[in-house]
Amino acid sequence: MATTFKTFSNNDKTTARTLLHEAIPMTGAIFSGTYQRGEYGSHENIKTYAHGMFQSVYDYPYLSSSANHLMDITFGYSSASQLSSAGGAAQTNTQHSKKINIYNSMAQTLMGYNLDGKVRRFDRDGTLSEGAANGGTGASPATEGKMNDIIFINFSRLITKDEIKKGSYSMTVVTGGLIETNHGNKEHYKTITDTNAENSYFTNSPAGEYGILYSASTGIDTNSGVGLIFYQAGVVALTASIFAGQAQGSEEPHWLPEYYCSFGDELGPDSNNKVYGASDSSSVGNDDNYHGLQGMITGSTIDNLAYGFRNRLRNIEFNNTTELNSTIYFCRANHNDFNYSSNPTYLSSSAIVVKDVSIDNPVSYITTVGLYSSDNELLAVAKLSEPLKKDPTNELTLRVRLDY
Repeated sequence: MATTFKTFSNNDKTTARTLLHEAIPMTGAIFSGTYQRGEYGSHENIKTYAHGMFQSVYDYPYLSSSANHLMDITFGYSSASQLSSAGGAAQTNTQHSKKINIYNSMAQTLMGYNLDGKVRRFDRDGTLSEGAANGGTGASPATEGKMNDIIFINFSRLITKDEIKKGSYSMTVVTGGLIETNHGNKEHYKTITDTNAENSYFTNSPAGEYGILYSASTGIDTNSGVGLIFYQAGVVALTASIFAGQAQGSEEPHWLPEYYCSFGDELGPDSNNKVYGASDSSSVGNDDNYHGLQGMITGSTIDNLAYGFRNRLRNIEFNNTTELNSTIYFCRANHNDFNYSSNPTYLSSSAIVVKDVSIDNPVSYITTVGLYSSDNELLAVAKLSEPLKKDPTNELTLRVRLDY
């Protein structure tokens, strides 16, 4: 037990912050095929729930003790979306209230409220401007840059750690054609990144910092943003409209694989019964209104939407961040400090055992540094790699780093 203490001054301690990064690559096979049970079976690493509000993706079959939770995928639309009240018959949309509730819940958490206490919608350019209906300037939704139909990817804390590193996020999706025939057609690929986010990001979110996701084909232009990424929350909000345009091909992309039949929860190779957006069997057929995204949003379940999105994911890559905070203490032993040891073995018959001649200088060997509270209670111990000789002819400064 120490009997001699030395008090730290403000000049004897400082703080440091270190960011550690780890690369996280996820291939499309994890999302859509590595653990599929049979040719048309379910995926053993995808967990679905009775509430039908999201799907969970694991790196191994989720019943395995080795499985790690990677992300949750869900979909929601705003009550201001044209698709949420398509044809004035919103109540006929499959899971209509759940899709709106998901959008509002994510918007509350990630975008917050405006001055009138209304939930802000997701904003493609980060300006948070709003139309007259929401207490804003009266601009049209297109001018406001709002995203009303959104696919949400909620990454687990296991892989994001403290946050996603800004400027490191990249994902590739297949935006056109049939899934089976166009996975190898680079014309239908779209790479989405948070380009230049390390220098240009927003802090006007209650969930922390976020950046704009851009398509690599359009470059950095706030008007061309296709989604938002919330770094500390670990959430990606991707506008569903990237799958609805004609830019990547002459045909509206079929959202689900050919063998999938969206009514009755049937899986099978019968391509004559492919109904991608239909809510009942009366819509069976090859009408692209039901194959495409619009039909899926209005007439299919969130599980089916997540299923289709997973099959169009080619890869996701980013670097996570672990924030390591440290307090560094400079333990200074001046020439006249700590030259004697309080260890009982330091003396033998009242003589210092490390001295051969009585007139020699006292000497000690420092092996441990203890950090004490103001009440002299031991709080932390640092061990040296080897003993350091200390006598009145030298001085030592030991750097002790306490991480938390």
